[in-house]
Amino acid sequence: MKYPLPDGGHDMSFSSIILALSGGVDSAVAALLLKQQGFHVSGIFMKNWEEEDEGKDCPSSVDIADAKAVCDRLDIPFHTVNFSQDYWNRVFEHFLSEARRGRTPNPDILCNREIKFGAFLDYAHRIGADYIATGHYVRRTEGTMPCQLLIGSDLKQDQSYFLYALNQSQLSHSVFPIGELCKDKVRTLAKAAGFSNYNRKGSTGICFIGERRFKPFLSRFLVGEHGAIETPEGKILGRHEGLMFYTIGQRTGLKIGGQKGGVEAPWYIVQKDLPRNVLVVVQGNTHPLLFKSCLYTQDIHWIKGEAPHFPLRSSAKIRYRQSASDCWVLKNDVGGGYSVKFDSPQRAVTPGQSVVFYQKEVCLGGGIIE
Repeated sequence: MKYPLPDGGHDMSFSSIILALSGGVDSAVAALLLKQQGFHVSGIFMKNWEEEDEGKDCPSSVDIADAKAVCDRLDIPFHTVNFSQDYWNRVFEHFLSEARRGRTPNPDILCNREIKFGAFLDYAHRIGADYIATGHYVRRTEGTMPCQLLIGSDLKQDQSYFLYALNQSQLSHSVFPIGELCKDKVRTLAKAAGFSNYNRKGSTGICFIGERRFKPFLSRFLVGEHGAIETPEGKILGRHEGLMFYTIGQRTGLKIGGQKGGVEAPWYIVQKDLPRNVLVVVQGNTHPLLFKSCLYTQDIHWIKGEAPHFPLRSSAKIRYRQSASDCWVLKNDVGGGYSVKFDSPQRAVTPGQSVVFYQKEVCLGGGIIE
């Protein structure tokens, strides 16, 4: 696929593109496709977390080596840049602030807006590049403004949920070479190209920080206050280690067993009672308190830059790994903000996470669940 300029102008193959290389197979194949299509492309590895004492939790040396190997294989320039201070100031401090409030933030979304499509895009412009590229499984409209963010063709890999906070400038200066591909095809292309990372497992950790045991990692920065684990009726079942370490819908790590009235079934978190520092749990994954038909968000970022007419009929996701569910989005006359009313109750609606809106294949935007 060729990528025309947003205004429908000259062919982008006369433009300079800098590709964010993570060391993984997706960005590697993105580099391959851009090279094959004749673009003037170079690769860059972003170091965004200082890890002098991290042991083996964040093997960035392996990532850098894999990223450089791709550039060497394709004979394209390779660079590194350090955005660690930007990441700390613009992403991680917010993550810690939200965690202190007992909420469950999604740092990947803020990381994309502030670092991958923020600090990186600014850097690319400073060194003379016209566009940036990434290995995200998304697409965007071409040749028209405002630019629209479209879901990836591989619905199982679609990453539009993580990119809903991008603005028009960020989106229109970004290209997504693998947005039309499925994951199997990406791996096939990588293997055929001789990339050693063609079968590398995808990352599921915190953006730029890596895959870690969450509680020990967060404990390095925040001190948890122990408190009671209770049923909705007030029966104390055990103790928690700090509300920040848990999330709505969680069943593991509670250490309270599974017995209730002779029936064994797992317990699930349904509420964090911050004033009392209490974790409220129910038994069984179909308990009514696990489900809500309505949620509230104070602000919504609309990718087009302007709000639609309300009430808005759309579909929405409240987490990445789920299908979008039909809903109405209403602008509140009293108290401000927006109410989202789902046709079907949603499981484990979690404050601090994002609700992201869609109309067919178009990602409209989203907001933080309050």
